[in-house]
Amino acid sequence: MADLLTPDELEARLRHVGETRYHHLHPFQLRLQSGACSRGEIEAWALNRYLYQACIPQKDAAILARMEDAQMRRDWRQRIIDHDGEREGEGGIAKWLKLTDDLGLDREAVVSGRLALPATKFAVNAYLSFVKDKSLLEAIASSLTELFSPMVIKTRVSGMLANYDFITPETLAYFTARPVQAKRDSDFALAYVKENAKTPEQQQAAIGALEFKCSMLWAMLDALEHAYLYAQPWPDAFVPADAPAKREAAE
Repeated sequence: MADLLTPDELEARLRHVGETRYHHLHPFQLRLQSGACSRGEIEAWALNRYLYQACIPQKDAAILARMEDAQMRRDWRQRIIDHDGEREGEGGIAKWLKLTDDLGLDREAVVSGRLALPATKFAVNAYLSFVKDKSLLEAIASSLTELFSPMVIKTRVSGMLANYDFITPETLAYFTARPVQAKRDSDFALAYVKENAKTPEQQQAAIGALEFKCSMLWAMLDALEHAYLYAQPWPDAFVPADAPAKREAAE
């Protein structure tokens, strides 16, 4: 990218990344929200996705530690509170565990991550490394997937409630507050990127950071789709109760 974009042109490029690369387009996501997933596939999604949810306050703490401006740190630390809560049993991570509990998953197995797919672990570790190793601009830009999450949440929640009788509004409580939080957080991050990406190289780095984050989320769903729909899980990974019946039916 040789030419410097205006801030609005940069925003348009960033939004185009989401329109074409965000995981709302992934086949597994489309199956999840349309009622085509088995209960076991939903269990596997929730268990694996927990590792990503749990890493969010860790990556936000890593970003916060690199901020020199006190007001930026005050603004950013709300993200950590949103996920960790102020005390035990509060916050987004606790609400995600409500989802896995309601699905009948063993909490220790979920929290430990020992049954997650290798690709899930690789993806989460890559994200944490990215925000630690890249520039602060790129680390913040990678969070801009939150520009697109409210639309996915609305479709996911309505689709899951309509199509799965074992899913209740309480089960999906994690998603209740996320659209408002994501809008607040993405407004902050977008303003920062538009103001601080001042050269073509910096602008391209910001776009590349968002592309990386989208690819990380896509790779997690690729792994789920392959393991639980077309092949079988890694030997040490979670195996749903309905998996043997599905394989016999396929044969």
